[in-house]
Amino acid sequence: MTLTIHDHGLASRLVDLGRPRSRHLGVPVGGAADRRSLALGNALVGNAVDALALEIALKGPRLRADCDLGCVVFGAPVEAWLEGVPMLPNRTFTLRAGQELRIGGTRIGARAYLCVRGGFESPRILGSRSGLDCVQRGETLACRTSTLLTRWCDEIEPIFHDETTIRVLPGLQADWFHVGEFYGQIFQITPASNRMGLRLGSRPLTIPNREMVSEPVCPGSVQVTREGQCIVLGVDGQTIGGYPKIAQVIDADLDALGQLRPGQRVQFALVTMAEAIAHNHSYRSETAAWGRRLMLALDAWPSERSSI
Repeated sequence: MTLTIHDHGLASRLVDLGRPRSRHLGVPVGGAADRRSLALGNALVGNAVDALALEIALKGPRLRADCDLGCVVFGAPVEAWLEGVPMLPNRTFTLRAGQELRIGGTRIGARAYLCVRGGFESPRILGSRSGLDCVQRGETLACRTSTLLTRWCDEIEPIFHDETTIRVLPGLQADWFHVGEFYGQIFQITPASNRMGLRLGSRPLTIPNREMVSEPVCPGSVQVTREGQCIVLGVDGQTIGGYPKIAQVIDADLDALGQLRPGQRVQFALVTMAEAIAHNHSYRSETAAWGRRLMLALDAWPSERSSI
């Protein structure tokens, strides 16, 4: 059973939670840029948190099913139409055999996830089914027949806003810089940004007269180029870098990075290691609790009109 891509959109790709255990091989983490939206979308359709889904970036694809599919489009509130009829975001639905689903753009946020009950099917490579390339027109996505009644989840605090504050720890080379220049200004996401990294536009930071040997980097590392501009590494970012690191985004705010879009403004707030651990624990616990609630409700309250 398949879902056929008739228009691939801007940058849609199959993702799960990526390959975090392969970085010693020089392989980026990859996977979903917003792990929370992937996990909660999967929970709404009754999947494990790491089930393979289609990540939609800024503008989505047009697809047609050859079987009934229980689905949800979860994350940034993208516009969507089922057979030309507008749909509300974050609602489960059944895409019937022969029907067309068209996913458009969004005014806020950057990414949403098309999750189907049972997940998409793809070969596992290095422990993950995440694709390295975007899906293309004419491609078919393998999946299982399923149906779903309507459920939704609107009470979760969104992580996309017009202006976002990202919490960070000091980077390994933070003492090379006048950190007040970094924390004292608002940056803008430039159009040159992608899943490898967010390029920030700002007043250039003062560059130290020092050199460094390339060393490990990870998603959330804030590097400063020789022009004094900042790059925040994303989930597809490299594993080794030679630019000095002024800051490191805390784990609890990595998903927010995945929802930043060109033109959006962002600033950074310094936190302590104890605060970062507490924020991470709270974020993970809240996400896990919502996931359990949604999974339990799938069987406990099967009414089409139930709100979770």
